[in-house]
Amino acid sequence: MVNTTYFTCIGKGHGAPAIPATRADWEKMRRENWLAKMCERIRNGQEELKAKLPIWTPCCAEFANNHRAIADARKPLRRLMLDFDEKGHSAEILAKCRELQEQGKWEILLVEESVRKGTHVLITLPEGMLPQEAQQRFSDDVGFVADPALKDIARCIYMVPESYTLYVNERIFSPQSTQSSTELLNNPADEEKEKNSVKLRVLRGENQDYPQTYEDIPYSQIVETLEEQMGGLPDVGSRNNFVFSMACHLRYVCDDNPEWIARVLPTYGEEKPKFLTTVKSACQRIQTKVMPRIMKRTLTICKRQQKEEARTKGEDSMPPQLPKRLPKLIDLLVSRTPKIYQAAVANAVFPALGTHLWQTRFRYIDNCLHEATLACLLMAPTGSGKSCVNVPIDYIMADIRERDRLSMEKERKWKQEVNSKGSNKDKRQRPEGLVIQEIDPDSTSAAFTQRMADADGRFLYARMNEIQQLNNLSSRGNAHNVFDLLCLAFDYGNIYGQTRVGTSSVNERVCVRFNYNVSTTIRKGQAFFRKVLTDGPLSRINICTIPEREIGAEMPVYGTYGEGFAEELKPYIDRLNNARGLIECAQANKLAKKLVQENADFARLSQSRVYENLSFRANVIAFLKAMVLYVAHGEQWDKTMEDFVRWSLQYDLWCKMQFFGEAIEDEENSGERSARKGPQNLLDLLPEVFTREEAGLLRQRQGIRTGSLTYMLSNWKKRGYIEVYGDVMPQQEVARQRYVKTEMYLKEHPQKGWSDGQMVS
Repeated sequence: MVNTTYFTCIGKGHGAPAIPATRADWEKMRRENWLAKMCERIRNGQEELKAKLPIWTPCCAEFANNHRAIADARKPLRRLMLDFDEKGHSAEILAKCRELQEQGKWEILLVEESVRKGTHVLITLPEGMLPQEAQQRFSDDVGFVADPALKDIARCIYMVPESYTLYVNERIFSPQSTQSSTELLNNPADEEKEKNSVKLRVLRGENQDYPQTYEDIPYSQIVETLEEQMGGLPDVGSRNNFVFSMACHLRYVCDDNPEWIARVLPTYGEEKPKFLTTVKSACQRIQTKVMPRIMKRTLTICKRQQKEEARTKGEDSMPPQLPKRLPKLIDLLVSRTPKIYQAAVANAVFPALGTHLWQTRFRYIDNCLHEATLACLLMAPTGSGKSCVNVPIDYIMADIRERDRLSMEKERKWKQEVNSKGSNKDKRQRPEGLVIQEIDPDSTSAAFTQRMADADGRFLYARMNEIQQLNNLSSRGNAHNVFDLLCLAFDYGNIYGQTRVGTSSVNERVCVRFNYNVSTTIRKGQAFFRKVLTDGPLSRINICTIPEREIGAEMPVYGTYGEGFAEELKPYIDRLNNARGLIECAQANKLAKKLVQENADFARLSQSRVYENLSFRANVIAFLKAMVLYVAHGEQWDKTMEDFVRWSLQYDLWCKMQFFGEAIEDEENSGERSARKGPQNLLDLLPEVFTREEAGLLRQRQGIRTGSLTYMLSNWKKRGYIEVYGDVMPQQEVARQRYVKTEMYLKEHPQKGWSDGQMVS
């Protein structure tokens, strides 16, 4: 008989609803392949993936409205989750736990290895014992120190695969005892503690209905993200300072209400009266009404996490899947390719295909003319198999390479003849018809220009295994110049070249026609474009990737290429070579209009300006692919082309958002800050009474890197601009040290927008 008892709650992330779950739900989640893959990637250094892990609540079986908060705990459980961060001791801890359970000292419910190779131990909380006391006693008994920050009833832990589990007690799935959330918070053992708990409920506003979210972000997610931004959970000696700092920041999202803050903020192991006093003290502190940068960043991260969770539905984000039925040409080109590489190959073949088109144009839906200006960037981890695109491209380029070989031999003989003659001898002019389309990635700017002039309007093509090779195509390897070249290559009709005085120098001004394939690692690709994220080059390139294989997975096996493959490919290549003039396809134009609308709809729903901006040129790239397919198939259109082009567009945008979306968003958000004119008076930007922490944060916002905060404040004091306000803080609380502007300074520098130490709204 299936056990349908809810023994925990499962959420797809920190901010997602915490849904009551049965044993079957819990075990199914822990057996998911993607979860094992994600945890393995985290262990291999991809720490950013941890935020995508699902969570579960070992100490509560149900929350009101599925909202994970202490006040909403409907079925809290008499349990305590202990987190041992020291790595590599799970086996020792397990052995000690078994021994303690056999001795009857503790009931062990679960022992598992955490995602970072620490250890989670779930125990039954003994009757009448405070969680703090139980944590200390258990740590002493097991011989390892648990994380001092208690996992209260609303706290969660990250889900790990079933293989990480070392021990499970069947009693975990059939909880026999529950308590009220207030009882578990306070564990009253006598009448005095009961009075205190009643007082606590009033002070913490648990009888009031406070909003559960801020700008649709659950407060539990805000608190946990803010914890990370503040450097992680505090050590024992710094809990009070940490509570104070957290409360100061939460004032901006909790309406300056200490009761509200106390309701959403964990105690971090502090005694309740001391905790409440600290929260009240934080709310009485004079501070600016302008939300601090760290709080803004916290909200930005939370929103980003929510978007990611909504998009991935709690699973590791994967790109759109290649359609099952493909256009005949694409089906042929991927037919010898292992499945894991097919999406990359299906995108990467288009620059080489487009290179065969000559004097051929297409009219886009905005009435502008385009040629098959196609480029593809393959970004994938080291050792992922980026060379998978090479053989299909080799077959596509075979006819061009043969013609190039003949032209290069002709050029070689001419150079040999010229070099054999003296400087005063008549020298034969450079031969005509030296069409060499595939260029060496290490070509100089002059050689690139000469090849473009010789090509007589045909496309040049290059395949590069390292993204830095693009720099060689510009003069003196200047990255700025190469980005200009990439933009010119995509836009129809742009002129490029060089003018030199020397008679033997290259003097050419030609229309840019250049298609290319580039392969690189994700990190190098991101670094290459980091300074031009919003300048245009990135949006003009089609991006693809290769999914990461499981560790120990079998080696992908390629099919056999040969004369049969070349013969099947030849009719498509011939059609591309023979095409001329303006070619139009009503179905491709109709699809382009439909895709524009679909992109706009998604941008409105996701409220992503970055996605919308990237979609404009991505749609043009998709249209050009559609036209290449249309020509290659004898100007015949079918449903497979529509499905493939739509997939290709969505795949391209997924890759761009995955690898560059966050960086582009940060770049655009910083635009306002970078547009400031000239230096500003920092003291004028601070309220009349301010803290050392606020002064430091202001320096960060202004991008000040020279000097030090200590020197700045000391200098202001020496000049008579500020004075210490109130008591001098001890070293461990120096960030809370307060200062006040002197009367002399205020007289000489009348405040603009400040009144009684507060910014006037």
